[in-house]
Amino acid sequence: MSDSATTGGESLEHELETLLSVERFDPPEPFKEQALLDDPEVYERARRDPQGWWAEQAAALDWSREWDTVLDDANPPFYKWFTGGKLNASYNCVDRHVEAGIGDRVAYHWRGEEGEERDVTYADLHRDVQRFANALKDLGVAPGDIVGIYLPMIPEVVVSMLACARIGAVHNVVFGGFSAESVRERMEFSEAKVLITVDGARRKGRTAPIKATVDDVMGDLATLETIVVVRSTGIDAPMTDGRDHFYDEICDAADPVCPPEPFDAEHPLFILYTSGSTAKPKGILHTTGGYLTGVAATHRHVFDLKPESDVYWCAADVGWITGHSYIVYGPLLNGATSVMWEGAPDFPHQGIWWELVERYKATILYAAPTAIRTFMKWGAELPGKYDLSSLRLLGSVGEPINPKAWLWYRRVIGGDRCPIVDTWWQTETGAIMITPLPGIVATKPGSATLPFPGIFAEVVDESTGEPIDEGQGLLVLTQPWPSMLRTLYKEDDRFVETYFARFGERTYLVGDAARKDKDGYFWIIGRIDDVVNVSGHRLSTAEVESAIVAHERVAEAAVIGQSDEDTGQAIAAFVTLRGEIEGTDVVVEEIRAVVAERIGRFARPKRIIWADDLPKTRSGKIMRRLLRDIAEGRALGDVTTLRDPGVMGALEQKIKEGQAQEN
Repeated sequence: MSDSATTGGESLEHELETLLSVERFDPPEPFKEQALLDDPEVYERARRDPQGWWAEQAAALDWSREWDTVLDDANPPFYKWFTGGKLNASYNCVDRHVEAGIGDRVAYHWRGEEGEERDVTYADLHRDVQRFANALKDLGVAPGDIVGIYLPMIPEVVVSMLACARIGAVHNVVFGGFSAESVRERMEFSEAKVLITVDGARRKGRTAPIKATVDDVMGDLATLETIVVVRSTGIDAPMTDGRDHFYDEICDAADPVCPPEPFDAEHPLFILYTSGSTAKPKGILHTTGGYLTGVAATHRHVFDLKPESDVYWCAADVGWITGHSYIVYGPLLNGATSVMWEGAPDFPHQGIWWELVERYKATILYAAPTAIRTFMKWGAELPGKYDLSSLRLLGSVGEPINPKAWLWYRRVIGGDRCPIVDTWWQTETGAIMITPLPGIVATKPGSATLPFPGIFAEVVDESTGEPIDEGQGLLVLTQPWPSMLRTLYKEDDRFVETYFARFGERTYLVGDAARKDKDGYFWIIGRIDDVVNVSGHRLSTAEVESAIVAHERVAEAAVIGQSDEDTGQAIAAFVTLRGEIEGTDVVVEEIRAVVAERIGRFARPKRIIWADDLPKTRSGKIMRRLLRDIAEGRALGDVTTLRDPGVMGALEQKIKEGQAQEN
């Protein structure tokens, strides 16, 4: 049983309230004594010679040709790392471990939603990746071609990514929770040549017909030549002759040996689309050498990884950057054994996570604050039924974690013996940027603490761009780092405008507000642009608004992020209906269904507020700041610049009268 088994609800609540007064927690001595990094001097060494530090990290990879230059900064902000070097991502993740004699080490303990189990070894991956890489080549895939991947959390998603990397194809993974319309959009933007998908996907006991749904929207996409279908659930999948192929059949027919081809360090590895402040998603482009260096180093040092003994579980989805970096590339580069769970946190029961920790003796757990807050609601007695004593380190990712959830995580799940690494980073950064090193840095509940060695972060004044020693401002990164995005796919101008226009070509604007305390610790506050972070899923307000106004009864919509104790932020939508149509519960559900169809269920507005009009400037711009204030119950201040100041009074009255529809 975990230490939480003897903790009553009321006594635990009192204990957590008491712990809120504790400012900082030093690394536990037993952990510190065995930590990979235990000397604070590492920060100064990396600060003095960042290129030397990153070259040292890159040397842990296997290069077929060593680089000529660590950093080429001749054309900022289009930085290049390890120029002249050549390597293969797939070889570094798989082959070299097999060659080192650890092919029988488990790479993934995979658990299916219905209890199925598969232990996938490095030798298994080596076999399957080679066959599928050859199968892709047989389908005409060449280096630089874009391959879309739309798969659930099954081992074939890893095989697909590594097979692309092996032959130099660029993978474009789409989160399995996105709708088929969103998949089509991302395939169209990237001009994908092949899409790898699945017959059906399971979620909480139900099976969704994925291939059939994909077919409904992909038929007329000119650039898409081939669809590969993984038989996962056994349901019927419609197949188009000449275009569609079953994964197992083309693998069986392929040559079993596919030598890894060395690629330039700056060869594109993948595109991952993320929401921007406009309706069009941004194609984040990452290249090979720098990205692999960043994720391998951070995974090893942040999680104090000991691959011979650790069982690591990143409870995210491969469809997001967390899954790319810390389910696939980081762990495999380091020869780790990971847990991969197909299902939800509450199916087939609310204790499934803790059952998996006990079953596989997981030593490291990396999860989102949304999940932690949900487990808090379910109560400490639930994890208390399981043996969590194998855990030695806990991590948090995706959004800022509130101090009480941090303390609950430490006390109930970690039994007060596990340090917590609260990590801040982005799709764009590729790897963790701000985090404690668990054997060195004292942690503060709710703070991501300090930049990783070799990362240069500042909080700056919003107007002047000058650094703030203590206080709140905008978070920026002031020097390039290996795993940074290279550009936005086919949109170089948008790349510069989005990230470097405000403070110059050498200062990366993160897009988050942050605070720096007297000890130099960073506290991430949240987004400064029109992006909502729901359970770690970044969505642009424009993207959701576009889906809402697709409903035939909707005239106009404005979307904001609102504080939510379960998901960090929830989507609130102010909606104006056409003509004399009344806002009813039926219309609410219709609107939410449209959003689910066009984006995904996780993007459905939690709250819909009927609005006769929206607050707009005289030029017609919707003032979402005022909508956030009114939704959160804050004072509005001066509204005289609005085209119709009376709009705010009408909205306030509707909210007071309880006319907001919540789900």
